[in-house]
Parts: sequence; structure tokens; C-alpha cells
Amino acid sequence: MLIYDFKVKNTKGEEISLENYRGKVLLIVNTASKCGFTPQYEDLEALYKTLGNDKFEILGFPCNQFANQEPGTGKDAQNFCQINYGVTFPIFDKIEVNGANEHPLYRYLKIKAPFKGLDESNASGKILSAFLNEKFPEALVGDSIKWNFTKFLIDQKGNVVKRFESATEPNKLARDILELM
Repeated sequence: MLIYDFKVKNTKGEEISLENYRGKVLLIVNTASKCGFTPQYEDLEALYKTLGNDKFEILGFPCNQFANQEPGTGKDAQNFCQINYGVTFPIFDKIEVNGANEHPLYRYLKIKAPFKGLDESNASGKILSAFLNEKFPEALVGDSIKWNFTKFLIDQKGNVVKRFESATEPNKLARDILELM
């Protein structure tokens, strides 16, 4: 099974096959508009504009599973991204990334790129780690998505290459992306 075997819905409710992205390096991100990591949209868009979308694509998936930080619809999230951050990469309909109703795409991503710990080398990582340890210690067990803005890097052949946790800033991913392009 490859990433191209999955279908997702856009904000109009239309089913989109990830086959449409075959041959491109992909960065798949679960997002939220009311999160401390929301400003990453700006860096994601800068990365998208810098690397171009002929060989690289970012796919954003709004999710409301983390402290209700994406309360509206997928269309609301898309509008927020465009108005506040000038986002031009695709924002899909809201999904769940953990639990009984998790989208099959995220089940697959977590199997292929399990959780390896939070990066506490920067302030954001330390804060997230302390927050999760205090408020949601159960979230740190297993391979679940820990918070908004977890990123998965996919190569041009559809293989899941790497998982980056929420505190990893998008501009730190350029080298990994370029190596795959």
C-alpha cells in the first residue's frame, strides 16, 4: 500500500485521490487555526512558494481533536488560512487523526512513521512536552498524533519517509525536502 491508495475530501465535499500527487514530494500536516503553532502556516506557505508545486506539495488537514482549536468547518479553516496567511497550498476538509474515527490516511501515516519523541531542543518543543506531560500524559504513549501541526514527509514514490512533531518549524524541513526532490 502507498499513499496514493487513499482518498480525501476537499472543502467542497468532493473526493480527491492522492494519486493526483504521484511523482511529487508531499508534506502532510494536521492543522488548526486557534493553536500556538498556527503561525506555522506562514512558514509552510513560504516553503511552498520557495520550493514550488511542480515537484512539491503541502497538504493541510484541519483537525479539531486537540483542545478544540479548529472549531469551524473545513471551509472555515481554508478561508482563515487564505485570509490570514495567504495560504495557496491545498487545505482539505476536517478530519480526525486519532481514535475510532481517525481517517485511514492517518492510521497509515502513523504505522509508517511511528512517534519517536518530542524534540525539546527549542522552546516550543519544551513547552509542548511540559504541557502534554501535565495535561494529557496519555497522549505521549504510543504512536498517536500528539498535537496540531505534526508533519509527514512523503517521497516521490509515495513512501512515508519521516515524521516531524508539532514544534519542528517548517523552515527546518527544506533540506529534507530538497534531498527528495
